[in-house]
Amino acid sequence: MSERRPTPASKNSGNGRTGRSTRRSVWRRALPPDQDTAELPEPGSAAAPSGEPPSVVEAALYRDGVRMSTPATLAETYRELREQPAGMAWIGLARPTSDELLSLAAEFDLHPLAVEDAMEAHQRPKLERYGETLFVVLRAARYLDAPEEVDFAELHVFVGPDFVITVRHGAAPDLSAVRHRMEDSPDLLKLGPEAVLYAILDAVVDGYAPVVEGVQNDIDEIETEVFRGDPEVSRRIYELSRETVEFQRATRPLVGMLHSLIAGFAKYDTDEELQRYLRDVADHVTHISERVDGFRQALTEILTVNATLVTQQQNAEMRALAEAGFEQNEEIKKISSWAAILFAPTLVGTIYGMNFREMPELHWVLGYPFAIVLMAIVCTSLYFIFKRKDWL
Repeated sequence: MSERRPTPASKNSGNGRTGRSTRRSVWRRALPPDQDTAELPEPGSAAAPSGEPPSVVEAALYRDGVRMSTPATLAETYRELREQPAGMAWIGLARPTSDELLSLAAEFDLHPLAVEDAMEAHQRPKLERYGETLFVVLRAARYLDAPEEVDFAELHVFVGPDFVITVRHGAAPDLSAVRHRMEDSPDLLKLGPEAVLYAILDAVVDGYAPVVEGVQNDIDEIETEVFRGDPEVSRRIYELSRETVEFQRATRPLVGMLHSLIAGFAKYDTDEELQRYLRDVADHVTHISERVDGFRQALTEILTVNATLVTQQQNAEMRALAEAGFEQNEEIKKISSWAAILFAPTLVGTIYGMNFREMPELHWVLGYPFAIVLMAIVCTSLYFIFKRKDWL
């Protein structure tokens, strides 16, 4: 983080501010060739198109840790900041228009690549330095109790020698609370834009704590559902795994970002008290990152256990079906055996029951006993055959 100090161009500035005209020329030369510089909004002009709600959530000027004024527009902010050489502007934006960002870029000499990232959003957490300006991308998170899911938002922060610009894409974090906290601590706020960056980092990291607890509760519930055999638990494991991966992507880069800031303490002459605060934030981020890594590992193990339990359940169901099929086959064998045994006398009786005049044994005295004995022999033979094959 850079120390608040005037640039050499400020010596030629009549109002004591840094050389804005020279820096705006640098900004215009850095624009893509197809960008019409005539359409670039001049500092002090209205940024938001007519008919649309303003994107400026709150803008304020501070001096020695005390709020001096609350400009209503970007134009007023630019003008009052020029009139306060030792002041600091803190501008909060929510989903700003491209014209507003271009106006800020021209006034504060923001790098085109950083402005492009702020316009497009959907950036990974990172920290980049462009001259005396830091560009920080953060992923804030909050836990929604009703749907039991994690909502992520994106926050871009520009930190310069005498300004802080926050560009928020999403509901979190509540930067108004951060501003009030800093205004209640003027000794910290007078340390400059670096202190504001610390407060924002601290708020984002503190916002991770309820998310961690919410995810931990979800994992505990999922473990119960897994061993209870809930059929919907696989879907919930998958959804929570996706949220954990996104949470991991939001927290893990912060560890390296804060270590980079800590490494630059000596080079940029960061206040010792502020160094302690930033180290504390780095410790919290490391702890949260480790817990999130543990969540992902736990969900992977739970998914494996759930797959094993589902396989065991399917095997048990298949075994039960096989046993039921076997029992059914045994019953069919018995029924078929008795049907064959009963079919033999029926066949004999049916043949000799035909009303034909010329048939063998019709007038034989022993014809009837012979038919009965024949039926008994056939039925007995079939019974012993089926019994030997364990069909009966």
